[in-house]
Amino acid sequence: MQQQYAPQPASVHTAWVTTAFQIDGVRIERNLGIVRGIIVRSRSIVGAMGAGIQQLFGGNISLYTELCEHAREDAFRIMLQHAAAIGANGVIGMRYDATEVTQGATEVLCYGTAVVFVAGAASSSP
Repeated sequence: MQQQYAPQPASVHTAWVTTAFQIDGVRIERNLGIVRGIIVRSRSIVGAMGAGIQQLFGGNISLYTELCEHAREDAFRIMLQHAAAIGANGVIGMRYDATEVTQGATEVLCYGTAVVFVAGAASSSP
């Protein structure tokens, strides 16, 4: 069962999510810990057949590309919901990971560190 987090009035805006470990121009006041979004996706029979046909001709397999992109978007959205649910207004150190759970089913994990920051305040780190 996919865990969902109820949307919060003050949600994390995508502009305040970064792969870096600081956000320029702001001061991080609190580290709230790791937040994550996990989704497991599989190919449908029809999608697998369509992708198989695309493989015969070579090049980009757009059906798989689309499946992967949707899985990443969903995992990212769930991570943002998790961050908002614990009171964060930013996420630093965001990363993706993917693991094949079983043949044809892949887990996509999006994770990072939820933080509370004050905009316009200089960062205290060098």
